[in-house]
Amino acid sequence: MSFKKSLYILLIFISFSAKASFILLPMDETTQQNHLKAYGITYWCLDKNYKASWLLNYRGGSFLLPDAEEIRKECQIRGVSFEILSDSEEARILDEISSPSQNMETVVLEKAPKIAVYTPKGKQPWDDAVTLVLTYAEIPFTPIYDEEVLSDQLLLYDWLHLHHEDFTGQYGKFYGAYKNAPWYIEQKKDAEALATKLGYSKVSQEKGAVAKKIRDFVIGGGFMFAMCSATDSFDIALAADGVDICEAMFDGDASDANYQSKMNYNNSFAFKDFILERRPEQYEFSDIDMTLKRRIPMDKDYFTLMEFSAKWDPIPSMLCQNHTQLVKGFMGQTTSFDVSLIKSNILVMGTCELNGEARYIHGEKGKGMFTFYGGHDPEDFQHQVGDAPTVLDLHPNSPGYRLILNNVLFPAARKKKQKT
Repeated sequence: MSFKKSLYILLIFISFSAKASFILLPMDETTQQNHLKAYGITYWCLDKNYKASWLLNYRGGSFLLPDAEEIRKECQIRGVSFEILSDSEEARILDEISSPSQNMETVVLEKAPKIAVYTPKGKQPWDDAVTLVLTYAEIPFTPIYDEEVLSDQLLLYDWLHLHHEDFTGQYGKFYGAYKNAPWYIEQKKDAEALATKLGYSKVSQEKGAVAKKIRDFVIGGGFMFAMCSATDSFDIALAADGVDICEAMFDGDASDANYQSKMNYNNSFAFKDFILERRPEQYEFSDIDMTLKRRIPMDKDYFTLMEFSAKWDPIPSMLCQNHTQLVKGFMGQTTSFDVSLIKSNILVMGTCELNGEARYIHGEKGKGMFTFYGGHDPEDFQHQVGDAPTVLDLHPNSPGYRLILNNVLFPAARKKKQKT
């Protein structure tokens, strides 16, 4: 081979080596113009069998993708900021992340999780933050409800979100304010008809059976995420298994005498020793929720995300990835959790410094995991029944919504055992 030809081949090799090989989706505060849609791009890549990595604590929890023309185009179409990296730049970043002195880690994302959202078929007088952000981020999901859950269709999914829901059969405790509202009357009628169709004499029994199927989904290795009233009402339904805690206006007969003493806290996921709210007109399930106990003005309502070791505790680190550690608070039927009622094996990942309440918690059950997130809508401080849904085009960098999407991508990760 002539010297000239050899030199030509070497130059071609060098030019290919220097060619951009990676796309970085930066997730820091100043660079990324649409944090929420960046998750959607990452999901889209996994769905198309591209490799992806989550760079924990590197520039706000950035995503590393291979360089491909269709990925660049998709970022441009969706308005997601990206940077092109050469092999050497990617190697330098990964080297920095792997340094023992840095609280960073690279987590490989393996496959796009199959997502189910537990939500009723009919229109609700409220919206669901998770459905909103999944739609906005263009992450596909399947709506399911009681029939699908009770016929074991959860086996088809990796990740389940529980809608703003009441698993106790008390229709969200809306009786006091809305018992004469057409939507409440219609909802009650629909729930009773569904329970009868599925072979149950009471809605509370049918919802309890649904809660136990969801419990089994998690124990078997599923990932469950719940917000607002789905968090505490789910645990209450499990603890009250076989006990009638519903008053006559909910199920046609009186509740069991001394039902509080019959609660089995061993059955619940996250909460212990809670006292149920007996009054049917009170818009509250138990003393787990802090809504009526807190005295925090809107301008001071923030919660702090805990900092974990990315190398030793990648699971909570993934769930807490954000471009800020201080997240704006927001209310809901269940706004936050009384820390004295949280089981000792549950990890508190977000707390309000002013009163110590827990906003964001995580735990393991069997082979699976669950996360509970207090509040209704991260960008609407006090969302009321009938309010219009939040327009996420106005909040593309929402830290509160990012926490939801951390949970959505979390099942895609190749996980190491948590050390603490």
